[in-house]
Amino acid sequence: MKDWSKAEWVDQSLNWKPREVTKLPERVIMDHATKCNLRCPMCQVWGAEENDVQEKVKGVLNLEESRRILDEVMSAKPLIHGALYGEPLLMPDFKERVRDVKERGMSLALNTNGLRLTNDYAEFLVEQEVDAVFFSIDAASKEALLEVRGVENLDKIEAAVYRLMEKRGDEPLPRIGVSFAIQDANEDELEAFVERWGTVVDCIRVSQLYENGKFRGLSGREEREPCPVIYQTLVIHNTGEASICCNDAFRQALVGNVFERGAEDVWNGEEFAKIRYYHETNQYDKVPFCEPCNAWQQFDYEEEVKDGMLIRRSPQLTYYNNIERLDNWHESLSGGHENPNAILEK
Repeated sequence: MKDWSKAEWVDQSLNWKPREVTKLPERVIMDHATKCNLRCPMCQVWGAEENDVQEKVKGVLNLEESRRILDEVMSAKPLIHGALYGEPLLMPDFKERVRDVKERGMSLALNTNGLRLTNDYAEFLVEQEVDAVFFSIDAASKEALLEVRGVENLDKIEAAVYRLMEKRGDEPLPRIGVSFAIQDANEDELEAFVERWGTVVDCIRVSQLYENGKFRGLSGREEREPCPVIYQTLVIHNTGEASICCNDAFRQALVGNVFERGAEDVWNGEEFAKIRYYHETNQYDKVPFCEPCNAWQQFDYEEEVKDGMLIRRSPQLTYYNNIERLDNWHESLSGGHENPNAILEK
């Protein structure tokens, strides 16, 4: 870790003592392909009405550059997320890219809308022991699905969940979950959604909606602290540009290009160090992207065991973990989360 405490941009009167930063991130989000088959209104990219918005960010991460990034970070065994603002099953060379991660001994998590999950892809995900697959559903009825995702074929999406579960059978992986982003059009269905999937999948993830630079409905500690994400996660766009946050869809808070400098240099570089400095010295106004955000509370979890589930709640996220399926949750899936098995043992 390079010592930036004497850099010219540091106010020495603040007596800044930099926090420790790992040599490489524990989580890497790679924008393999910004392509999607849905136009969900909630999405910053595909929900925008102006076509030029998509034109600014869509693209595909070069396959050889992707491999070079994976080669560089593999010693740290980070959790790899295979997509940012795209449907992973639409990425070119999908199977090659999945193998690239797994053959290097890293964990892989995918979020999908499920509409392109064929039997072949389901068998492949099980065969490759992809660590986690979450289906973004966000609705318990066709009517709500149409409002939040612009399609009515809820049966097809639910069938995709069951298809993957059938192919997995008694195997431990993938860890299979469904997710629900709370919005005006679906909030009345949250209870039904949890009841629908609580005894079916391994995990249900419920999140507040990100809009206008922050998450809706968050209430928690008033005293702000540095965001945990900037010490854990490196976000790499399809251009090789790295950002400080997965919510930075339009590359407003860039810290360098990994194609040009490599992931380690960007992660420990001056641009990222400045971001951490401003957070650690309570100068959030110096980081316009971060100033209005409230996601720094996302890991303030409280736990409850109820109805066969380990429920973990933070202001931003709630996880309903099926206790009978905790064995397929392992440390590499952490991304800042405490192992549920460890929680139960307390």
